[in-house]
Amino acid sequence: MSAINFGTSVSLSDFAHAVACVGHQVTIIGEGEMGIGKSATLKTLAKMMPNHTPAYIDCTLLDLGDFALPFIEQWDPDAHSESTGQRIITPTGLKITRFAPNARFKLHLGQPVIVMLDELGKAMKSVKNVLLTLMLEHRIGDHYLPEGSIVFATTNLGAEGVGDFLEPHARNRAAKVRIGKPDADQWVNDYAIPHNLDATVIAWVKQFPHCLAAFDDPSQRDNQYINHPGRAGQDACVTPRTLEKTSCIVSKRAVLGETTTLSLLAGTIGQAAARDMQAFLTVADKLPTWEAVISSPSTAKLPTDVVAKCIMVFSAVTRVERDTLDKWMEYLGRMDKEWQALFGKSVMRSPTKQSFCVTNRSFKDWALANEYLF
Repeated sequence: MSAINFGTSVSLSDFAHAVACVGHQVTIIGEGEMGIGKSATLKTLAKMMPNHTPAYIDCTLLDLGDFALPFIEQWDPDAHSESTGQRIITPTGLKITRFAPNARFKLHLGQPVIVMLDELGKAMKSVKNVLLTLMLEHRIGDHYLPEGSIVFATTNLGAEGVGDFLEPHARNRAAKVRIGKPDADQWVNDYAIPHNLDATVIAWVKQFPHCLAAFDDPSQRDNQYINHPGRAGQDACVTPRTLEKTSCIVSKRAVLGETTTLSLLAGTIGQAAARDMQAFLTVADKLPTWEAVISSPSTAKLPTDVVAKCIMVFSAVTRVERDTLDKWMEYLGRMDKEWQALFGKSVMRSPTKQSFCVTNRSFKDWALANEYLF
């Protein structure tokens, strides 16, 4: 029997898969570093389960009155019990109080719901107590979620020192699992390329993979890119979330100007990362334009150093289209095999590019001739 490694983390995709499989019976709490994409799990689940209605709940904003509000109704003395069918004997005209659940939980739509309790560990204690019933029984007051509904939660690591805490009796009502921080390759292949993020940012992450290292890895104690809880003077840091913001800033650098771009980068990913990315941008701005490559693939200038080649390849991954793929493949054929392989593997990660690449004659001929690279 193989050894079982208890306590290991799961990926974001594995977390979503687990919630989809057992979330209707077991509330799963995913805890992980800030900015790794935990909140996006609801969108993933909504795509996986189109017959469910997603309901996003930010627990940091909840107060007790946000769950349900009271209303008074006239009790019908001729009413019958829903459970036994027996007539309920009550004084005529007796008024009772019921509670109407908040519409944000989507109970009124009559469909199974996917309730995401985001930032659960930061909720007020009184709010957590109310949420315990929702997590364990799928119930808000007297109202149950529709059959087949799912409840799951996310929270940050307690060691990050950002105020997340779950009492033992709360944790006992759920299955808690750690969501691992995606490494550089996972982020590039599973997120950056499919979402067409800026090629220079993608290349930078490939060249500096330790920018996405975990803070609790002992070997990363001197890593200036990542968040270190308690480190004095640290402000911004690199996370998958800040890299997405960085992509937006970098793509607009020509309009923003060099000074403003660098200032925004420093305030988004930290000064150390911003300085290193500035060097990347200097290289990227000296590369031949995409228009020059496509108009004259046989004579357009080839990049000479590793950084430039990396940027060029990922730029092609994000920019190539059906009508430019033949020209790019001609240009790519002038580059070393390792860069050709990087393009081939990366472009097949893009859901919008893959479809026309597999039907393109130039790409198929290249793939058959270089199948040993895969």
